[in-house]
Amino acid sequence: MSEQPYKNIDVDGDKSSDVVWHQASVSHEERVSGNGHKPAVLWFTGLSGSGKSTVANAVDKMLHDLSCKTYVLDGDNVRHGLNGDLSFTDTDRIENIRRIGEVSKLFVDAGLLVCTAFISPFIVDREMVRKQLAEGQFVEVFIDTPLAVCEQRDPKGLYKKARTGEIKNFTGIDSAYEAPENAEIVVKTADLSIEECAQQVVQYLKKQQYI
Repeated sequence: MSEQPYKNIDVDGDKSSDVVWHQASVSHEERVSGNGHKPAVLWFTGLSGSGKSTVANAVDKMLHDLSCKTYVLDGDNVRHGLNGDLSFTDTDRIENIRRIGEVSKLFVDAGLLVCTAFISPFIVDREMVRKQLAEGQFVEVFIDTPLAVCEQRDPKGLYKKARTGEIKNFTGIDSAYEAPENAEIVVKTADLSIEECAQQVVQYLKKQQYI
């Protein structure tokens, strides 16, 4: 595992003593009961071009069709707003995931099944999010697609730019990706159709009685 530049990031935050948690009138348990399924973060991780967003959205559609309360947090979409001020240095990647972890917690508190599609290249960052949630509320979904396949797909032309030096700090080329060691679900998009990949995730949720 690579050494992480955490010294520049205050994960816990420098909170003022004047900031007090306000207790909601509707409890987490009441929200979960109303939704009729268990909440969780389905954390899709993998290289660029692996199929994270495509599979996450296919899973979201299947869950929605089953009347589950869901949402998708996509890496590119979030960088248009919430994380628009962040670059792709290791330090900013860590902050990117920290913020998404906090947003994901809010969705889980609301009782939703939220799919997050981010490269999230460092094991320690993904574990940081897992530890912020209750047992069973973080489901790591490793989109295990070989680099060669991702580079061949190159849907946004990013690998080509990374190879010519137009893009720096690109995961898999000149920035590390640490594959999950014990992911709850491993999906191989090079071998299965998108529908089959999504069905694999939904079947896991059914087997583990989330839905």
